[in-house]
Amino acid sequence: MAKETTRSLRIGAAYVRVSTDGQMDLSPESQLDSILTYAKTNNIVIPKENIFMESEGRSGKRAENRPQFQKMIATAKTKPKPFDCILVWKFSRFARNQDESTFYKGMLRKKLGIDVVSISEPVLDGMYGRLIEMIIEWQDEFYSYNLAQDVTRGMKSKAVAGGYQCRPPLGYRIPYHKATPEIVPEEAEVVRMIFDKYVNSKMSIYALTKYLNSLGLKTSQGKQFEKRSVEYILQNPAYAGIVRWNRTCNATNQIRDRSEWIITDGHHPAIISKELFEKASERYAAEYRPKNAKPVEVTKHWLSGLLKCSSCGRTLSSCIRHRKNVATHHTFQCYGYLKGKCQANHYVTEKDIVPAVIRALEDAVESGTIDYEVRRPAPSESTKELETITNLLQKLKQKERRAKDAYMDGIDTLEEYKHNKVLIAEERSSLEASLEQLRSSRNDEETYSRDSRMMKNIRSVIDIINSDDFTMYQKNVALRSIVNKIVFNRETMHIDVYYYLIESQETRIK
Repeated sequence: MAKETTRSLRIGAAYVRVSTDGQMDLSPESQLDSILTYAKTNNIVIPKENIFMESEGRSGKRAENRPQFQKMIATAKTKPKPFDCILVWKFSRFARNQDESTFYKGMLRKKLGIDVVSISEPVLDGMYGRLIEMIIEWQDEFYSYNLAQDVTRGMKSKAVAGGYQCRPPLGYRIPYHKATPEIVPEEAEVVRMIFDKYVNSKMSIYALTKYLNSLGLKTSQGKQFEKRSVEYILQNPAYAGIVRWNRTCNATNQIRDRSEWIITDGHHPAIISKELFEKASERYAAEYRPKNAKPVEVTKHWLSGLLKCSSCGRTLSSCIRHRKNVATHHTFQCYGYLKGKCQANHYVTEKDIVPAVIRALEDAVESGTIDYEVRRPAPSESTKELETITNLLQKLKQKERRAKDAYMDGIDTLEEYKHNKVLIAEERSSLEASLEQLRSSRNDEETYSRDSRMMKNIRSVIDIINSDDFTMYQKNVALRSIVNKIVFNRETMHIDVYYYLIESQETRIK
C-alpha cells in the first residue's frame, strides 16, 4: 500500500491573485491556505518554490501585467517537467480573459501535460467537464466586463462633478479614504517655484531639473527630479484646481482624442492660478519636440524667435535654403505674411541681418549708454526660495535626530549610521551653497553697478556669437539673456534692438 500511495503523489504549483476592482475576494493568504488544504487531501505536494503569488492586486485580463503568472508559465516550460498541475482558488484567478485562458490552458495541457484545477469549482473529466469550465470562464469574463463598465460610469460621474480620483501629486495629500485632496504647504512652495521659474524666469526644463536637485528637493515618491517629472508637474491641471479625466487609455497609456477628455473645475484647492498654468502650457506646447525630431541646434538659427515684423509684430520664421553650388543658409520671413495675415513682405537673409545685429551689440558696448531694464526675480520670489532652503536645512536636523535615534535603538548598525551621516552632510553642504549663492545674487546689485554688468553681459554674448565652439541653440539662449526682441523694418532696412529696454537703439543695415 505504501508503494501505491507514493506512486499516486503528484507535484503541484499554486497560483494566487487578488483583483484590483474591490471584489469580495479571499485574501492571498486565505486562498493559499485553501489550496494547500486541497493539495494535502488529494495527495498533491506543493514545494515552496512552486507557490506563485502576485504581490498586489492585479487584473486578470492581461497576462503580461502579472509577473508571477509569467514566471509560473516560464517555469512550466522547463525540462524536466517541474509540476503536474496548477491549483487555483477559482478559474477567474487564472485568467479573466477567455481567449488568454484558452491559450494558456491549451498550451499547459496539450504541450506540457500540466492540468489547471479550480479547488472551489470542481468539474467532470472529459468534454462535458471542459464545456462547464468554458461556461464558468465566460461568466467570469462577462462579470468582469460589466463590473468595469460600472466602475467607469462611476468614475466618469465623479469626474464630471469635479471629484479627484487619482494619486495626489507633489503638493497635495489625501488625509483619509475618499477625502478631497488638501495642500501640503512646503511641497506647494516647490510647485509654485517650478511654475514661476518656467514661466517668468524662462528657465528650461533641463535647467529646472538640475536646480531642484541642487537644492536637495524630492518628488512625491521621495526620488530625485528627472526631466519627465518636471514635465508632469507643468502639464498637470490639478495644480490650477482643474480635474482632467480620461486623457489616456489605461491599456496602452496613449493619449485619447481631446473630445473624449473630461475637464472641469475640481473641489480641491488650487496651488497656482489658471493664468499661470495656461502660460506654462503655451510655452511647453511651443517648445515641445516629438521623439526622433531634429534637435533645435540643427533646425533653428540663433536669431530664431527674436526677429519681429515692424508691421504686425509677429515673429520672423527661419528657413534653411539648400541650393546646388551654393552654401546652405538661413532666410527669415514674417510668419503673418506667410499665412496671409500681414501685407508687408519682410524677407531678409542671414547675410544681411546677422552683421547688423552683431554691429548693434558692438555699438552698444562702445557707447555704454543704452537704455535697458534689469531682469531679476522679484523680491517676493527670492524670499520664498530663501524660506524653502531654510526649511529644508531645518528638516536636516530632524533627519540627524532620527538617524541617531535609529542607531541608539539598535535599528541601524554603526556602518548604516555613518553612511546616513555622510548623506546628510552632503545634502547640507549643497543647500548651504545654494543659500549662499542666492544671498549673493540678491546683494549683487550693491556690489556692481548695473551699467558695468550689462556691458559685461553684452560682451560675453558677442564672444559666444562669434565663436564656432557654441551651437545655434546655445547662441540663441545667450542672446535671449540680454535681448527681448529685434524689430526689423524692411522698407527702411532698420533694426531696433530691445535690450529689455525702456527705449530702443536703432541701427541701419548698410
